[in-house]
Amino acid sequence: MGAGAVGCYYGALLARAGHEVVLIGRPAHVQAVQREGLRLQKQALDERVRVAASTEAAAASGASLVLFCVKSTDTESAAAQLRPHLAPGALLLSMQNGVDNAERLRAALPGHAVAATVVYVATEMAGPGHVRHHGRGELVMEPCAGAEAVARLLTAAGAPTEISGNVRGALWAKLILNCAYNALSAITQLPYGRLVQGPDVTDVMGDVVAECLAVAQADGVQVVGDVPAAVRRIAETMPAQTSSTAQDLARGKRSEIDHLNGYVLRRGQALGIATPANRVLHALVRLLEDKAAG
Repeated sequence: MGAGAVGCYYGALLARAGHEVVLIGRPAHVQAVQREGLRLQKQALDERVRVAASTEAAAASGASLVLFCVKSTDTESAAAQLRPHLAPGALLLSMQNGVDNAERLRAALPGHAVAATVVYVATEMAGPGHVRHHGRGELVMEPCAGAEAVARLLTAAGAPTEISGNVRGALWAKLILNCAYNALSAITQLPYGRLVQGPDVTDVMGDVVAECLAVAQADGVQVVGDVPAAVRRIAETMPAQTSSTAQDLARGKRSEIDHLNGYVLRRGQALGIATPANRVLHALVRLLEDKAAG
């Protein structure tokens, strides 16, 4: 559900592994997939994957597993579209940016199983019906009924999946990476490798990370891993990647900035933690969005 770069990548892997998959997305994308299949482009692979596609949420009828990949801004509206069509035992994986989408999805779909899932992948839509993979692809999901079977299924399809009791900490770790890179990449329209070469850029990123960690600590979150080291590795391992926020701005679309730096800003305000670097980045991206929207 929400077959953009993330949904198409994992949908293609599952389809290649022999599972019945339907991609629910926008008309131009769906039409391209129906005509020619989904083009999956990886470092050592470029092929057309035959997979069903639809613009209607009703296509999810009977599905046992729903990869919920819509933007954070569309969580409630997409859930409302899905609600009449979900099978009683369906499991939804919230594979979205931000840290509170699974909670919002549970509230919108009472009685349905939802598992927060952290996605570590660099992908982009290179055109209608064409997903390009730049790196990584592992998943971390929270424990739930059926989680082990789903993790095995995804791993066998080529998406290594771990079950973790601290998905909240992993979601925050990814949120901090996004806060460090997404807005700066969007404002400059630069890929990560070139971005970090700019004067004082790594210092700005350090300020953003420090604010995020302070908010997380005040919120009782145990952030997973060495976040400053993880921030450095992003530019080293994905130097040609631009952020999803940069891709949205380049297309004149609204981004998820309110659920990235904007979320840290709001939680900081609620908890009495100052977040000036996140505030500036959030304000600048919103200005660019407003300018593009006229």
